[in-house]
Amino acid sequence: MIQFQKDNITVFQSALYMTTSVIIQTNEAVIMTDPNWLPIEIEEIKSYINEIKGDKQLYIIYTHSDFDHIIGSGAFPEAKVIASKQFDENPNKEDIMQKIKQFDQGYYLNRSYSPKYPTVDIVVSEDGQKLELDSVTMTFYQAPGHTNDGLFTVIEPVGLFLSGDYLSDIEFPFIFSNYKDYVITVNKAENILLNHHITTHIPGHGTTTQNQQEIQKRINSSKDYLEQLLHDNGELESYLSEEYSFFEGMKSIHTDNKKMADQEF
Repeated sequence: MIQFQKDNITVFQSALYMTTSVIIQTNEAVIMTDPNWLPIEIEEIKSYINEIKGDKQLYIIYTHSDFDHIIGSGAFPEAKVIASKQFDENPNKEDIMQKIKQFDQGYYLNRSYSPKYPTVDIVVSEDGQKLELDSVTMTFYQAPGHTNDGLFTVIEPVGLFLSGDYLSDIEFPFIFSNYKDYVITVNKAENILLNHHITTHIPGHGTTTQNQQEIQKRINSSKDYLEQLLHDNGELESYLSEEYSFFEGMKSIHTDNKKMADQEF
């Protein structure tokens, strides 16, 4: 289940959708993102945290409110939660929790904890907002487009960029909220590379990379897709089927993306 491990960074990857949970150890805290998916996977993550945490404070950064990214929240009641203002004020909390219930019911899954919508302790309301710990600084950027409550996080001096459901190497952009916002958010990601010394990129779905060219490629791929989507007459589907191994499972999202872009323009 461990996809990547180096120095103070460990990335757990679920069997479902290559979804990642990141754990960063610092001198005074343990920082995690989006604990997910299956009960046995949550237990493995929890066991790992219990081994390393000691008396350190646990922080959980929720990159956005899609139910797969919050499904493990109830397993970590001691954590201080970081998320965007939109996440905190989400009017669809009950619907999201219902999706978790339907998922567990549909696959006969029992959990050792009760899933809950996270209560946010540190609300991110503006770009550039920082959380200073003794040894690291977390800088946050609002990232709407996939959902309206997305959050980018940069952790320095680790050089870590946590992008949530953006800049994946296994998924083209999934536009669930707003096409124009998505374009702005991808441009914001490019500015993050210019303004921070990023050495490691971890997406919410896909592969961790420490290759600068690969990080830029992921940004360029998203920008190209978003641009071509406005003028697509069907040729994009052929490209996507060659570029993305699991395109057949994502084809309907591409169709929905086109409808979203057409409506906005």
